[in-house]
Amino acid sequence: MAVLATLSLGMHAFAAALPESVVMVPKKSGLFTTELETTLFVPEGAGPFPVAVINHGKAGGDPRFQDRYRPLIAVRFFLERGYAVVVPMRQGFSKSTGSYIGGGCNVESNGREQAGDVEAVLNYVTAQPWADKTRIVVAGQSHGGWTTLAFGTLGYPGVKGLIDFAGGLKQEQCVSWQQGLSGAAGAYGKETRTPSLWFYGDNDSYFPPFAWKGMHESYVAHGAKARLVAFGTFGGDSHSMFGSPAGAPIWQPEVASFLREIGLPDQPQAAFARYAATVSPPASGFAPIDAVDRVPDQSAASLNGYRIFLTKALPRAFAVNAQGGWGSGWGGDDPLGRAMENCAKKATAGECRLYAVDDKVVWKPNP
Repeated sequence: MAVLATLSLGMHAFAAALPESVVMVPKKSGLFTTELETTLFVPEGAGPFPVAVINHGKAGGDPRFQDRYRPLIAVRFFLERGYAVVVPMRQGFSKSTGSYIGGGCNVESNGREQAGDVEAVLNYVTAQPWADKTRIVVAGQSHGGWTTLAFGTLGYPGVKGLIDFAGGLKQEQCVSWQQGLSGAAGAYGKETRTPSLWFYGDNDSYFPPFAWKGMHESYVAHGAKARLVAFGTFGGDSHSMFGSPAGAPIWQPEVASFLREIGLPDQPQAAFARYAATVSPPASGFAPIDAVDRVPDQSAASLNGYRIFLTKALPRAFAVNAQGGWGSGWGGDDPLGRAMENCAKKATAGECRLYAVDDKVVWKPNP
């Protein structure tokens, strides 16, 4: 497993390359078998590790064209606490085989169908020697959050908690679809005894406050235990809070508290500190941000990559190896870590270090 270099800034600033692999998990249903594309992040070291499952949402268009889900902010959050992280793509999504089963306007049935895929993946995971099948938490974003709530009805052994980030399914073609969500949430709540934590914002472009408040009220009224974190407005759309770096201060303390309440590891562990999100160093004064001629790797590919980097919106990062090699990352989850990982893939010797972050050069010639 490749390990990224560390820059000495009075702290370990750079994370290890993610311990990532992709497997195709079989799901048998009668005479048919589908394969579910599943990303595993299993930390190095002696297991078994508690397991965190993170369920993906549903983008517009054909689910087959949806990219493999890599929620890196959340992945690093759990990895540095000693969890193995499991990210399944459900049937019909990305490279998973089979077809997406929508269930028409029956949103309750939709969630239960999706939950069956999560169950199949967990059956595979809990049979692995690195997985602690007695300590599991299941989370999900948007349609993945709805899948998580539906999964709670299964009473899966070892699952201690459920985490719902803006869960639901927007079906504007269906009459009274928001009320349908409330009714289905009540049905799930009647069958669920696993405690849950819910996150919703006021300016969610998918689910307005009356919809998610109705879902929560119906869920708990039918006997389920769910703590709602109504965090107000977030940026231009609170539906994106979970996947945004700016959202981490909102959800991470709440999730840590929830993990502690359900008896799972909640604090970063020194043995897994290398998986923490990359920390941005201060400006070094080495060069102006637009001084392309100062980039240590002066190869044509590196300089072209740096020029492209300069056109990207923040957050962004560019990493370089003085002996040859470079990498960049922008937007989304942990662009600093992605820049370092991409540089490490190109470097043949020596170490990669960050050259520029956002609008500042952070490179030091002799660290």
